[in-house]
Amino acid sequence: MTLPTQLVLGVLLDDPAVDRYGLEICQAAGLPSGTVHPILARLEQCGWVRSRWEDIDPRERGRPRRRYYRLDPDSVAVVRSALARARTPIAGLGFLRPHAAGGT
Repeated sequence: MTLPTQLVLGVLLDDPAVDRYGLEICQAAGLPSGTVHPILARLEQCGWVRSRWEDIDPRERGRPRRRYYRLDPDSVAVVRSALARARTPIAGLGFLRPHAAGGT
């Protein structure tokens, strides 16, 4: 499992019941959109992640619709186990995401 995939899964595991939109995941993981969105697509294809488009009128909101992602409830335990077995433990990645660990 790649380091970026571990970071994305770590963000989604922060609160598995919360829907997060792509840019929010990018910011929390400290990764660019071009890295995060292909990861999310692969995770969705393997059934670990679900996505949905928000139900808004973009003209009323003045912005495009967002696509929201969350871990599939049936996959949370599998994801935790996969991260535990990964070569790079997610707990050791705080130095790559200092903002997530309370740093600056």
